[in-house]
Amino acid sequence: MNDPEIRALLYPLLLEGVYVDELPTGTTRADVVHITPAFMHGYEVKGDGDTLQRVANQLRCYAEVYDFVTFVVTEKHLTKLLPLLPAWVGVLVVSADGLHPHRPAGYNATVERAAIASLLLLEEVKQFLLARGFSGVSTLRRREVLHFLRHTQLVPLSHLAQFARDQLTLRLPQRLLNRAERKAERSARPARPKPHRPKKRKAPKKPARAGKQA
Repeated sequence: MNDPEIRALLYPLLLEGVYVDELPTGTTRADVVHITPAFMHGYEVKGDGDTLQRVANQLRCYAEVYDFVTFVVTEKHLTKLLPLLPAWVGVLVVSADGLHPHRPAGYNATVERAAIASLLLLEEVKQFLLARGFSGVSTLRRREVLHFLRHTQLVPLSHLAQFARDQLTLRLPQRLLNRAERKAERSARPARPKPHRPKKRKAPKKPARAGKQA
């Protein structure tokens, strides 16, 4: 089973809130992120054609940002995947008759302020901080703002996470519109002609050798 087929089974399970496909998260992209007023849940999809080579980096990035993390995998990957995941990461298994929970996701206690802020635009983060009286941040660059968030105890993580959920939800309609426009542009482009490859000439058959005379 491939990625689009698995996502089609996953989407109906994401009740309340919204979901975002391919959300940039650290140095990777989360396949699907379910965003509600109370939490963000990151899902990583592994179809039959995928490998597990990037699991370690994906897990590191997701663990810094999402309240819950679940890997959605075909039965092919289950045995090799489980030793790579901490116990709090959930696992859904895909089979011919749908998605089945192997284990539920537990609450992730390793979320970091700077990583949460990295989901947002710099101006959005500054807006959040300025509204809370941090006037000195207005001229800072992104790395300086993230450094501040990484070391301060003056910004409640729960408040920043709530702000991030609100902003990502508000941004979704524009994100979907941009994606539709890009898809329409790709569809309007003329198909690229396939490169001409000259046919290989068959080598002439060698004449049969005459048998030895008596």
